[in-house]
Amino acid sequence: MSRVATFLRAQTRQRLLARAGRSGIDLTRLDRVPDRLTWPLQRDGLDPVTRLGAVRDAEPVHLLTSFLGLRVWMVTGPAEARAVLANDRDFSNDIRPFMGARGAADTGDIGGLGFTDPPEHTRLRRLLTPQFTMRRLERLRPLVADIVERQLDVLHAHGPVVDLVPWFAFPVPFSVICELLGLPDEDRETFRQLGSQRFDVSYGGQGTFGAVSDSRRFLMEATRRQRTDPGDGLIGDIIRQHGDEISDFDLAGLADGVFTGGLETSASMLALGTAVLLEHPDDFRALVADPERVEPTVEELLRYLSVVQIAFPRFARRQLTVGDQLIAEGDVVICHLAGANRAGAEDADRYDAGRRPASHLAFGHGFHRCVGAELARMELRAAFPALARRFPDLALEVPRDRFEARKLSIVFGLDSLPVRLAPDGELSA
Repeated sequence: MSRVATFLRAQTRQRLLARAGRSGIDLTRLDRVPDRLTWPLQRDGLDPVTRLGAVRDAEPVHLLTSFLGLRVWMVTGPAEARAVLANDRDFSNDIRPFMGARGAADTGDIGGLGFTDPPEHTRLRRLLTPQFTMRRLERLRPLVADIVERQLDVLHAHGPVVDLVPWFAFPVPFSVICELLGLPDEDRETFRQLGSQRFDVSYGGQGTFGAVSDSRRFLMEATRRQRTDPGDGLIGDIIRQHGDEISDFDLAGLADGVFTGGLETSASMLALGTAVLLEHPDDFRALVADPERVEPTVEELLRYLSVVQIAFPRFARRQLTVGDQLIAEGDVVICHLAGANRAGAEDADRYDAGRRPASHLAFGHGFHRCVGAELARMELRAAFPALARRFPDLALEVPRDRFEARKLSIVFGLDSLPVRLAPDGELSA
């Protein structure tokens, strides 16, 4: 990057800091987010609310509200969303100017790939990306399969009626991430308790960013311990390869990003994906009878469910046009991934495992696209067929209108999903 470009980025950050300071914006102090900002997180069953589609059809780039002196735009058009997500020249992901003390440049709790810009983002991603190459991930495939089978045994032991969320959907990605990071057994119970509240905006910034801070502090301590005795996982591997090139703060941020991107999202996909498949039992059984159906089915579930409802907010560095709307410097732009994934075809609001696979935004797009996307796919492609193979007569115990779904969460999910493993009296020992 040229010195001029670096200087301009620094100047933009200073302007944002100054603007945030003048207006007194500190999102961490909010105890409630207004309805005019949260309604896009609501769902009608498993579908985005009808209002979202109507807004997308009328204005793919829509002025959602003005909030704390900031204009907030919502992008639901797929082409417009891709353009914003890929544009690091005109948009910043750096939310720290609006986080008060927590966002202080070198000492705060907020950081990691999702909230940083190049060149900082480029430096950090360069350290993390080698951990997610296909060659590295292939080494995890037997581990993922073993974890899935172990949790299927747990399901069997708790049957014939069992809640799929705590006994399968959550433990599978949780165990994979603990192994990936190299966390010792004694840390895992603490780690387990730091999950979904970071995505819940019901209690405003206090709850969300408080949860982020808690997990960051925990991973910071885990990182410090591994400085002198690196483990076998991602944290230890990066320490061995890069040593003092990366600080404990930055490494904890990378580990926290893996946690953020890989736990709640995959857990939600496993629970919701199973619910959808059980409403389409022929598709569920086909995962075993025809293994070639697994990949397109998973992709359709990713598109249809889009559990990560919105991408990280972008802050306009300068005035520009998105779609046919003029975005001013300092405006906030939020890309609604679920809304964009339901655009295009007339039947896009319908799940169809036979749909011709097409690109989607379930993992984001551009240089902030989820680095763990292929690991998530590996988990889903292993778990759904194994579940169908072990319990071919698996059935929902409650209809869709009685699902315990989260009301206001950036990552849409279920708190509970009761299922029956087999008809009465037919669950083998």
